[in-house]
Amino acid sequence: MPQFAANLSLMYTELPFLDRFAAAAHDGFTAVEYLFPYAFEPRELRARLKDNGLRQVLFNAPPGGLERPAMAAAWDQGARGTAALPGREIEFRTGVMEALRYAEALDCPRIHVMAGLLPEGLERATLHDGYVDNLRWAAEQAGRNGRTVLIEPINPRDMPGYPLNRQHEAHALLDAVQSPHLQVQMDLYHCQIVEGDVATRLRQYLPTGRVGHLQIAGVPERHEPDQGELHYPYLFSVIDALGYSGWVGCEYRPAAGTTAGLGWRDRTLAAA
Repeated sequence: MPQFAANLSLMYTELPFLDRFAAAAHDGFTAVEYLFPYAFEPRELRARLKDNGLRQVLFNAPPGGLERPAMAAAWDQGARGTAALPGREIEFRTGVMEALRYAEALDCPRIHVMAGLLPEGLERATLHDGYVDNLRWAAEQAGRNGRTVLIEPINPRDMPGYPLNRQHEAHALLDAVQSPHLQVQMDLYHCQIVEGDVATRLRQYLPTGRVGHLQIAGVPERHEPDQGELHYPYLFSVIDALGYSGWVGCEYRPAAGTTAGLGWRDRTLAAA
């Protein structure tokens, strides 16, 4: 049976961020994920998790910045990570260490590190060696702290210029890094837009044990999973049959209110 985690960056946006924890718990979620925690002190977030009986299962390393205020603002200013960007190694490593500090405080096992947007005038291939070096370093730090680093292929329609788009590219990076503390975050929304044939991709990659987290959304509007071209009841049966026991993050934008749109989840759990 899938284990669903509410994504508090996209869900419950009718509420202030810190109030979304209680709303998710009230709707029956037992775990949460979100993009970034850096606008809040770790103790504030830890209290919300504890008070609502929630587990933190994923968040992102800072998308940029060397100090926490800059880290908190970087996404809104267009930053999309630094892991693959030449000359940004200090910024990347500072961000990873800050993410690990939060992960320790929140008992969060996974951190997603983003590559950044391809700099103008550079080819994707020129980023490879530095990207691998940064990921190897981050995985080593994560392992020392009992955490796992994730990388995620993202579709170029939603994020033009992002240098990691396909599942096989992510797994090739894992082959290059060779660390058990680096895994793939497989978002089925992005996978469908770029590659399609999602069930085959699941059958190809879940048995490797290198997919550390799944995410879902309807395609193409990124609304609830029961809207759009993907048939999630079938995909959930494939995921179960493959023995995946990790979390499935609900990273979608509710079409008309988060709670009102949770019928898909309730039907899925009832069927299981």
